[in-house]
Amino acid sequence: MPIVVLRSSMQVNFLDQSVKLTHMDEDRISDLPHSIVESILTRLPIREAVKTSILSRTWRYRWAMLTQLVFDDDCAYLPGELGPPKDTLVKFVTRCLFLHQGPIHSYKLSTSFLLNAPDIDQWILFLSRKDVKELILELGEGEWFRIPSCLFSCSKLTHLELCNCELDPPPTFKGFTNLRTLILHQVIVAADAIESIISSCPLLENLSLSYFDSLAITISAPNLKYLRLEGEFKDIFLQNTPALVAISVAMYMTDDIAEHFEQSSSCKFVKFLGGVPLLEHLIGHVYFTKYLSIGDYPAAHSVTYSCLKVIELYQVSFEDPKEILVVLRMITNSPNLKELTISGSSLATSDYTATTSAATSDLEFWEKQCPWGCTLGQLKSIRMSELSCLPHEMEFIKFLLRNSPGLETMHVSPSSYVKENVIHMLVELVRFRRASAQAELIFENE
Repeated sequence: MPIVVLRSSMQVNFLDQSVKLTHMDEDRISDLPHSIVESILTRLPIREAVKTSILSRTWRYRWAMLTQLVFDDDCAYLPGELGPPKDTLVKFVTRCLFLHQGPIHSYKLSTSFLLNAPDIDQWILFLSRKDVKELILELGEGEWFRIPSCLFSCSKLTHLELCNCELDPPPTFKGFTNLRTLILHQVIVAADAIESIISSCPLLENLSLSYFDSLAITISAPNLKYLRLEGEFKDIFLQNTPALVAISVAMYMTDDIAEHFEQSSSCKFVKFLGGVPLLEHLIGHVYFTKYLSIGDYPAAHSVTYSCLKVIELYQVSFEDPKEILVVLRMITNSPNLKELTISGSSLATSDYTATTSAATSDLEFWEKQCPWGCTLGQLKSIRMSELSCLPHEMEFIKFLLRNSPGLETMHVSPSSYVKENVIHMLVELVRFRRASAQAELIFENE
């Protein structure tokens, strides 16, 4: 009678844990190459992998040689354990690490039960002696877990991900020389400390910083390719990031940051986008274009984004000519741009008439500032959403249609706040001249 059923999804189902393997089955299963056995066990939850120890003497410690360990809240509920979930989890993880044999390449702890347990310090110390390469700590919200200094001795780390932690590198820390991915989510760390960590990771390729408060940061990472920033940033300076190919930024506004923006005079566009010649994909969420519009753009400065193919900008204020200039500067300096997505910052109906009247008197902007004669030759797809039928929005669409000879589709969708002007917007759009005879205009009104 078979004990183990192997399915194509590589999942293992133990039908009867009380029955031992027969000699014939032991030959077929137990004699599989170590890599295949590990592949099977790795696809099981760790608590199920541990149960394979009862199958036979040969299988007793097979799970203990796994190089990838993942512990989550399911490990806090084990058969026969009647104590608090936190105690069960601590006991299970500690026992697994105590019985483990060989290297641990990847370790992940994702739990809401252990906020600041001293046991985590011991586990990290154990891992630092196992040449761990990938370490992920996802701890629940509440008390911040202070990362022990022994983590900074994990010289083989290639991937480090921390959530709800406090980070303070010791003075002796010289950097993670093998680290390629660094993800920090809701981490308390001083600006100079995070800058030091980043600059001391010479191979860093992927950096994600999210939910930071009032952070002004300078990033120097010559091999960095992927950057994601989300939070309350006072200032961002990409000082040495020539290899960047993808950027995603979401900036949240507070009174303190708004005041800082008003007092700042340096050109944020140059500080952020002045040194990314290989950029291919740019995503800017709330307040990103507002941030880039701060400061006077130097007339002598010129940059071309020859590799930039996709631009996504959300909540752009078409009431602010400086933000419009930021958008125009991006797209006209991207000769190979293929996809453009822009959403406006929706206006309430009560503000629409006053704003439209004010914006109409400033339409000379398009005659003075608009880059005439430019051609967006590679642009194929445009998506414009959350539009309020503002004059500057319509002029911007007119500019795109007039200068995109290869355009295939343009999707336009108005804001739900501007119901009475939908017909007017549609009439205007149909009248605009198009450089591409094949361009399909798709008007989407929910």
